[in-house]
Amino acid sequence: MKIKNSFQVCLLVFTFFGYTQEIKLKKANSNYENFQYVDAIKTYEKVANKGYKSVELYSKLGDSYYFQSKLKEANNWYNELFLLNEKLNSEYYFRYAQTLKAVGNYKKADDMMDVFYQANTSDLRAILSKEQFDYLEEIKNNSGRYNIENAGINSEFSDYGTSFYKNTLVFTSARDTGGVFVKKHSWTNQSYTNLYGSLITDNGNLSEPEKFSKKINSKYHESTPVFTNDGMTMYFTRNNFLNGKKGRDSEKGVLLKLYKATKNGEEWDAVSELPFNSNEYSCAHPALSPDEKTLYFSSNMPGSKGKSDIYKVAILPDGNFGTPINLGYKINTEARETFPFISNNNELYFASDGHPGLGGLDVFITQLKEDGTHGKVKNVGEPVNSNLDDFGFIIDTASKNGFFSSNREKNNLGFDDIYKCTEIIPVPKDCQQNLNGVIVDSYTQEPIHGVKVVMFDINYVKLDEEISDAEGKFDFGAVDCGNKFRIVPEQKDYATVENMIIITKGSDMKDLKILMTPKLQPLEVGRDLRKTLGIDIIYFDLDKAIIRKDAEVDLAKILEVMKQYPAMEIDVRSHTDSRQTKIYNLVLSDKRVKATIKWLVANGIEAKRLTGKGYGESQLVNKCADDIPCTEQEHQANRRSEFIIVKL
Repeated sequence: MKIKNSFQVCLLVFTFFGYTQEIKLKKANSNYENFQYVDAIKTYEKVANKGYKSVELYSKLGDSYYFQSKLKEANNWYNELFLLNEKLNSEYYFRYAQTLKAVGNYKKADDMMDVFYQANTSDLRAILSKEQFDYLEEIKNNSGRYNIENAGINSEFSDYGTSFYKNTLVFTSARDTGGVFVKKHSWTNQSYTNLYGSLITDNGNLSEPEKFSKKINSKYHESTPVFTNDGMTMYFTRNNFLNGKKGRDSEKGVLLKLYKATKNGEEWDAVSELPFNSNEYSCAHPALSPDEKTLYFSSNMPGSKGKSDIYKVAILPDGNFGTPINLGYKINTEARETFPFISNNNELYFASDGHPGLGGLDVFITQLKEDGTHGKVKNVGEPVNSNLDDFGFIIDTASKNGFFSSNREKNNLGFDDIYKCTEIIPVPKDCQQNLNGVIVDSYTQEPIHGVKVVMFDINYVKLDEEISDAEGKFDFGAVDCGNKFRIVPEQKDYATVENMIIITKGSDMKDLKILMTPKLQPLEVGRDLRKTLGIDIIYFDLDKAIIRKDAEVDLAKILEVMKQYPAMEIDVRSHTDSRQTKIYNLVLSDKRVKATIKWLVANGIEAKRLTGKGYGESQLVNKCADDIPCTEQEHQANRRSEFIIVKL
């Protein structure tokens, strides 16, 4: 009786414990869905520390840290998530990989990206991880090019997003968090950010920061400004808030927009939002081209590939704006590409966690070209990049001095900090080689004009197309070194053969010679008459020596040519696949030769003009030897007959 009562008490306690945890989880889930990650974490961790385990608990706990860029803390809970050994959304392999890099476990991170690739072969993040398997070596080669130090203007809260304005460094800060009546953001539990300014002294040091502009700073987020060279126009990021009115999206969220302000005396005035903003998506982090005719920014507007993409938009002479243009898949991935900056050398610096890096956001560089394209995307390496978030890179190309933001642990006062950097050695310029050549007939060695020559990348994405000229020449111009291209010539009278081209340093592909074989080849002694006539392979059924109906159609073509050339003599050669003993196959191929000759003789060809031999499986055309698994189509390719011209 006591045992029974004890069991009932334990069951009641366990049921109450489970019910209590469900109540707590419901509350935490509500915080999570409203992006209140700080509050969500507190409740989730209380439940987890009491021994409660589930995919939902661990995934949301990990995500709550991940979405705050606290990758090491996220790694602890993703570890627990993967130990459950449950089926997960493939996106968690990507997130787990990022957090593994944050704790220095690059080998396991790469293993997770391999699994991610298997589930997402068309995802650019997966493709880049597969193609750039040696990314750590490239990052190492690009490292050591900057001296860095803490900028000396940071607080214990988030400080980031710098911009040059005359002799002032303007930046973003949440340092008002300590105020009694300061409104805090539920995502981070810090105050909404404002713009601050710090004078840059002659020796490059920074003065004590002061608030930048009362008319720009509001009760919501302001961040990441950029200024025109004359100092009269400013673009900046702010929550959807203007003239005292707050705008919301369809889910009641307050997103980010881009705004413009003009200088009026000593104050900034006439704040207006840019016309391509929307309540339904965010636009943020503006940057200007050197000629100030193009504005770059990040956004998740419709048409974006990832969480945020980088866009550009023309600034028209009348002050209006064109239509935003996505910078494309070579820049943007399914992850985050953000914080663009354009140097006076027309180099685009941006932050990304989609391109292979050291962990979290890394800073990348690419050369913008006059034709609207760009060069190779390169990681700027350590010490600018670390295993955590590094972003918001800017540089004065004249002095070689710049700034960037990071939440790295070393020399960090708390959350995001601003760091000074001095360029010692530039990141190497793009290596390019010319890719051009000539299309030639493989038999006559004469150039072939009018050939469509298509250039694909390694993943069969079409890059360019040329038509060979009267001299058979084509020219794709300059292409980046270190890339692989598939060059595919197409012409109706020739067989299409893919050519793999690898561009290495110093390997100028000028006058590349591509051979094309005619579908109809000339009649010559030693040639296979079947190939000369463009006939498909004359197949036999498995273990059979009987001429198939479809084979009779092609044999009739050979018959007709032999009648047109009465002096022609043919050696018939028959081959089998490997799916019997060698002796059996030799006998079978001999029977097939005799069956073929018999058919030709029966249809009017003198026997003395025909010889033949069976070769069994001794001359396979593919890998399908004994005990090697192959498809039926692969085996059938080995069951064939050849008609070699021995006299003409």
